[in-house]
Amino acid sequence: MTKIKINITILLLLIIAIVACTESSNEPRDENLPPETEVFLFPDNQDSINQQKSRLQVHWWGEDSDGVVLGYYFRWVGLSTEWNFTTSNDSLFSLPIGSADTTYVFEVMAVDVEGNKKYDNSVIWNGEDIGPEPFIDANDNGIWDEGEIYFDLGLIDPTPASMKFPIKNSPPEIEWNKESLIPEETFPVITVAWDVTDLDGDESIVSINLAINDLGLSVELPGNTRLVTLRIKDVNASEPELEILINGSEDRVFDKTLSGMKLDDFNRLYVRATDISGSSSEIQPLPDTSRTWFIKKPKGDILIIDDYSSGADAESFYNELFAQIDNGNFVEKFDVMDIELTQLPFANITFLETMKLFKYIYWYSDSSPSLELTSSVTQKYIIGGGKIGYSMTIQESSSTFEFDLATIQSFLPIEGFGEETPISFLFPGANVVPTVDFPEYPLLRTASTISYVRTYIPSALTAKSIHNLTSSQINGTISLINNDKELFFIGLPLHQSNAIEGSAKELIEKVFIDEFGM
Repeated sequence: MTKIKINITILLLLIIAIVACTESSNEPRDENLPPETEVFLFPDNQDSINQQKSRLQVHWWGEDSDGVVLGYYFRWVGLSTEWNFTTSNDSLFSLPIGSADTTYVFEVMAVDVEGNKKYDNSVIWNGEDIGPEPFIDANDNGIWDEGEIYFDLGLIDPTPASMKFPIKNSPPEIEWNKESLIPEETFPVITVAWDVTDLDGDESIVSINLAINDLGLSVELPGNTRLVTLRIKDVNASEPELEILINGSEDRVFDKTLSGMKLDDFNRLYVRATDISGSSSEIQPLPDTSRTWFIKKPKGDILIIDDYSSGADAESFYNELFAQIDNGNFVEKFDVMDIELTQLPFANITFLETMKLFKYIYWYSDSSPSLELTSSVTQKYIIGGGKIGYSMTIQESSSTFEFDLATIQSFLPIEGFGEETPISFLFPGANVVPTVDFPEYPLLRTASTISYVRTYIPSALTAKSIHNLTSSQINGTISLINNDKELFFIGLPLHQSNAIEGSAKELIEKVFIDEFGM
């Protein structure tokens, strides 16, 4: 009897439990609540924060008391009325700046996951249609298609979190590019570059002011300018001006010139950047106050390029040679530029523009000429109307002096190389004999041992042989001139080929006066 009573009691408890559960399951669910949103920053003033730069990181988060936050909508009031969806909790923003400091308002609102299990072309928030549900546009057609992943949005925070951001403009920063190392002395041509940054975005830089010596005479360049070549417009002007070539390009000569340069005197460049708000960088000088820059005025139309790596004898020989030609008519009418001592910035641009200051160039070297320069500037110089004579030997290509035939053909009109000395040097006494086509040219003879001598095969279409080298070691063409009489080359150093007194002077006169028309 007792067992029966116990079993009945247990059965009744089970029935009561089942009924209770059934009643509970039939009760209506609590209403879904929208999430709450907060901005990460908590300033002293709850309505705003201290002034920030126009590039700033903003953080936010959301809480849903009865569910999970799916993502967020945000916008910058005043910049756009459209809401942008993201699943991130932060982002880096670049805000535009005007002519004065500005205040922007950031709004963000969280969205929960309680969607309606279908794609909605309209999302209604506080009675406002804020567009379709965001989706991953797999076919890039701009509309949602069946099968594409979308964000099934639930409730949206009806009261977005907001924050005022007073934006303080940051002045740009400018410095001379590390390659803008000006030698102590140059002719009135130079190429310089600078690096500019602005925390508000480089696009906010509206102008670059460039001056030489006098800031009051600065020229305002476009804000995206980073490199210029400055070259004198007229070397004989009483107040010389510098043309400005944007990016060193002949096709982009700026419409204003730079005044204030002093010839045969010391000079200094100044640069400054200005942004859209009118804030300016510090003024940067070049060179700095620890160094000097002397700009020398060309003496005439002739430039001797010293590419000889050793020996003052060569320098004095060519200086005396050009002072003596044509009965001394060119004394103090030529200039000398030592390549080794004059390391020009952005040489492939600056060197050519320096050469173009002169009508005639004599370029002499030993067996290690600056082939990168010769190959990059020679034809451009000739096309611009210049005439050039070369005197050099060319050693064998090696890991320390690498070149190929194409490199030589880029500045010399040759089909190839002829003979080479069987040993690395040519003995004194070798004769340099004019060909039958040029009998009026002088006979030359080597006066000392010369390293790395080779002969050349002139281009049959564009050049002619002037001298043949005859010796017990090597024979063949050693000098040539192009058909347009703009380029002369001799594969020997003239100061070592003047065993016949006055023959080198006679050769220079023949080439530069008779052929080039100097």
